[in-house]
Amino acid sequence: MRGGEERSTGIRKKGSGVRQWLVLDGRGETEVVEAGKHAIMRRTGLPARDLRILDPLLSYPSTLLGRERAIVINLEHIKAIITAHEVLLLNSRDPSVTPFLQELQARILRHHHQTLADANPNPDDAIKILPFEFVALEACLEAACSVLENEAKTLEQEAHPALDKLTSKISTLNLERVRQIKSRLVAITGRVQKVRDELEHLLDDDDDMAEMYLSEKLAEQDDLEKAEDTSSADDVDDHIDRTAPEISLDNVVGRDSHGTRDSATYSAVTKQLDVEELEMLLEAYFVQIDGTLNKLSTRITSTSCWMTNRTISSKWESC
Repeated sequence: MRGGEERSTGIRKKGSGVRQWLVLDGRGETEVVEAGKHAIMRRTGLPARDLRILDPLLSYPSTLLGRERAIVINLEHIKAIITAHEVLLLNSRDPSVTPFLQELQARILRHHHQTLADANPNPDDAIKILPFEFVALEACLEAACSVLENEAKTLEQEAHPALDKLTSKISTLNLERVRQIKSRLVAITGRVQKVRDELEHLLDDDDDMAEMYLSEKLAEQDDLEKAEDTSSADDVDDHIDRTAPEISLDNVVGRDSHGTRDSATYSAVTKQLDVEELEMLLEAYFVQIDGTLNKLSTRITSTSCWMTNRTISSKWESC
């Protein structure tokens, strides 16, 4: 009996790794898939430690990570993996995610239509189209920053009447209301600070931003592999002397023992990328979240001073 219980527990533990993911492809079409950790790792190229950041059972701070084939996003209510051609959402059934999901789908659909229209562009009317991963990334940033900004505004609206009541009448009840609002202000300030810090970290590191150019890296990788295949074919056709080979540095692609590109070659591709496009996108949301943080910090300071002054005034009046 005990052995049966252990086997049952083992099955449950094994099955617990399977989660539902909502997948949005480059045409805006959605599909719900059930996949375990290892299946997602193979699909996105992410290591297990990066997937733990998205685990709803664990409490991880706001995170934006650029990896070789994917971007990992853990911002407020948004837990997503972005690749060069699809977005995987972990908590799509959460009601708070529904508005974001609708907006994301609309943006991806517009991007798809723009891409089709740009297949044979008129040079005079050519407009720079963001790569798929940046369209999805911007939707995530806008949703997270907007949620925090709206929460901050709501608290601001609650703070004014509470402080007015405390001014007109000093009482334990009024003082407690103000204390609760201040606690909530401190809590949301911490969340805003984490998002701001994450954006600032990215903006300060060109290499980290370059990692997020998934489409360009994929194109560069394809070009390098084609160049290598061409070089190999030429070597065979020309019967190059193996004892004294002539190596063309332009066509060399490093590979490890398993036939994959080594990190040195990958890093070289990444460092060639111009990050100005992404820098401008991130800067816009950094300014927005930094403004929200400044407003919250000012409100916390003024509320603390207000509470202190009213408390001191109350003590003097009681004397």
